Order: sequence, then structure tokens, then C-alpha cells
Amino acid sequence: MNTKNWTEFPHDQSSFDFRGNDLRSAWDKLHNGDCEPYPDAERIRALEPDHDDPEGAAGTLADAWRAFHRGDFAQAVDLAESTGLIAHAVANKASGIYADYLEEDEEAKIEIYQTGIKRAEKAIKAYPDDANAHYFHAFLLGRYSQCISITKALAQGVGGKIKVSLEKALELAPDHAEAHTALGLYHAEIIDKVGKLVGSMTYGASADQSMQHCQRALELTPNAPIAQLEYGNALYLLYGDKRIEESNAAYHAAAGIEPIDAMQLLDREYARESME
Repeated sequence: MNTKNWTEFPHDQSSFDFRGNDLRSAWDKLHNGDCEPYPDAERIRALEPDHDDPEGAAGTLADAWRAFHRGDFAQAVDLAESTGLIAHAVANKASGIYADYLEEDEEAKIEIYQTGIKRAEKAIKAYPDDANAHYFHAFLLGRYSQCISITKALAQGVGGKIKVSLEKALELAPDHAEAHTALGLYHAEIIDKVGKLVGSMTYGASADQSMQHCQRALELTPNAPIAQLEYGNALYLLYGDKRIEESNAAYHAAAGIEPIDAMQLLDREYARESME
């Protein structure tokens, strides 16, 4: 992936520099939402028993995550790609968040999402028990769908793939808050586009399930701006002005959260800009 011309992170990064052991110390808090295991040599060996340099790979992978958390998304992707498929999660998260918030060219966005989708498909085959192989497959498919329009994506069969991957991610990691958020929004977007009856019969979409997944994400990660944002979005997609106050309250909650890394800062700033 060519990251040479990627836009730099536009905010102060000084609070998000997890050097040395600071990354491990903050790991559980940083990854409460995606349940990604810490990238030590033991993790590398578990995924690839014949890896020729698990210690070196673990070190580069940790550096890729450090880059991601401070908002150096291009560096995160470059480091991940130098490590190989084992670094799929950070490559896909960094590229997906970058495309979502910082890339303005629509064709470039779609290319980033398509590259990530292919990477996730390879990761699913290589590491079928890795929850984030499945989650980021769904995450990137979802963002790709929003670029080409949800209706067009449903016609291409993308909706079913997203649901399958999210459900598999949650089967492997039941407390994966970001997967709960994504599945909650999936149900809401389906119903918004095709209605409750067709959504239920064709795609298994349900307003109740949407709310259950969104609320579970909020229980698991009450201080994650994205959980609040997508809950607000789901409320509006499902109920419109009937629950607009609750939707706005979720955005206000997101806007008031102190971010713990660059991604959360982008989420928070989006919430604040949306309320202006």
C-alpha cells in the first residue's frame, strides 16, 4: 500500500506517545474495544509456530501499534506490512481509520478499503481463530459500503458478508465492544435502507438486536467515543426524530470524553463538529 502522500494527523499527539513499557502498561485500556492481544513473541509463536524471528516481529508489531495510537497511520501501515500478514490487525485498523477521517479523495478511500478487505480475507484463511481477522473484514466492508452506498452494497451481497464476519468475531471474542457496535449499526442501516419487514426476512435485521448490541458496547466501553457515536447514529436511523434527544445526548457524551489515543481524538472531534 502506497502511504507516501497520506495526510498527517492534524492534532496534538503529545499525549499519545507510548514509548517502551508504556505501551504494555496501557495496552488493556487502549485495546478494551477490540480485544487485540499484546504483540509479544509468545503471541507470534502461537499464530505462526515456524516463524523465524518471533522476537523481532513482536518488536516491529509493537512499534506499529505505537504509531497507530499516536496517529502516525502511514508509519503504522508501513511497519505492519514489513512484518507480514501477522500484522493484519494494525494495518487494517490504521488504514481504515485514516481513510475514514483523513483521506478526502473518494477513489483513494475505496482503494484503501479494498486493499484492507483483501488483507483481512487472507488473514481469515491464515488465522481463522483470530477475532480481529473477522472483525476488520467486516469493518472495512462496512466503510466500503458507505462509500459506494449501502443500497448498492446490499445488491452486491456485501451485507451478508459483514454480518457473518461480525458474528464470527463475537463468537471468538464475546466482549469485543467494537464488533458489538458495528453489528448494532449494521442492523440499523439495513432497516433504514429496506425497512423492518424486508430487513428482517432477507437480512435478519432487527431494531431490538441493534439496540442490544449498541448498549452492550456501551457497557463494555463506556468511555469510548465511537460506542456513543454509533449508538446515536443507530437511534436516529431506527427512530428518527422520535428519539432525537437520545441520539443527540449520545453525541454530546462522545464529545465530552477525554481521548486516550489518536483514534479516540478523531472520534471525539467528529462528534463535536457534528454538533456545530
